[in-house]
Amino acid sequence: MQKGSQVIRQDSGDASKRQRAVTMQDVADHVGVSKALVSMVFRRVTGPSAETRMRVLEAAEKLGYRPNRSAALLSLRRSHLIGVMANIRNTFHAELVEDIVAEADAFGYEVVLGAVTPTHGEIAVVETLLDFRCEALILLGPELDEARLAELGGRTSVVVVGRRTPCPSVDVVRTADARGIGRVVDHLVELGHRRISHLSGGSGTIPNDRKSGYMRAMKRHGLADAIDIIDGDFTEHAGILAARELLGRRKRPTAVCAANDRSAIGLLDELRRSGIEVPGGIAVAGYDDSMLAQLAHIDLTTVSQEPRQQAGRAVRAVVERLDEGRRERLDVLLEPRLVIRHTTLPQVQQPA
Repeated sequence: MQKGSQVIRQDSGDASKRQRAVTMQDVADHVGVSKALVSMVFRRVTGPSAETRMRVLEAAEKLGYRPNRSAALLSLRRSHLIGVMANIRNTFHAELVEDIVAEADAFGYEVVLGAVTPTHGEIAVVETLLDFRCEALILLGPELDEARLAELGGRTSVVVVGRRTPCPSVDVVRTADARGIGRVVDHLVELGHRRISHLSGGSGTIPNDRKSGYMRAMKRHGLADAIDIIDGDFTEHAGILAARELLGRRKRPTAVCAANDRSAIGLLDELRRSGIEVPGGIAVAGYDDSMLAQLAHIDLTTVSQEPRQQAGRAVRAVVERLDEGRRERLDVLLEPRLVIRHTTLPQVQQPA
């Protein structure tokens, strides 16, 4: 009976301990360092050694300590929020956002997503993100003009992803789009194609770079007279319209490289619905290496923009600005990677 009463008292004592939140002081006492040093570890500031950081983090995990994020941010007058502007209809943007969230979490930042839609344009999205007290902005493939980017860069830390810009006040992380499209043309020429058309993505900086890359590659292969640009945009509908235009031609191209995967998939779908074999009748290639391009029934030849690397460099650029005091402009240029799949052939039958 006495043992039972002792057990009851012990259990209630354990329960009371579990109810009390573990504090930063508890972590400091467990490691044998000061509370200030523990605070420095959680704020990721320079000073503590790698060994001390590891001991503090291990102790925090063992004790179940969770930092009081709200109080810490309030005392620092910081939000630790990164605003990310993305087009929700763009599957490549969706993949980038997923990687950005993971990278941001590793550095103690949260992501606020601003979705660009037909009724909510880029300017409105940017202003909303700033209203949420985001400390920095990561803009995915923005179409904002240079003046607007410069004005925005003067207000906060900005990283432009996927687009070339000379604006000195913003950081840039992108792949070499012209080289990426050039590699598609090189691949098609190696297969024997000579009549290669390009489905453009519109008039913005990104589609213009890809169009220029196509034109330069065609000229490099002595095919300047065969340059054929079909006006379009980055949507599936543009690909459908392009396919219908090609089907109405007496002399069709043997291959089409599209400015992105979405338009390439629209083109691919309409060609197949019309009885044109792909790649036997017309070979098709895209750009982005989106999840849709990787599906077995699509299996689209395309170009990878290395989204994980872009996401990592973009978040790192934010951390360098906000936490490490970097002031000089950052311009990261990554190498695109050609991904060959079923929609292009190893050998092509040239029409008579």
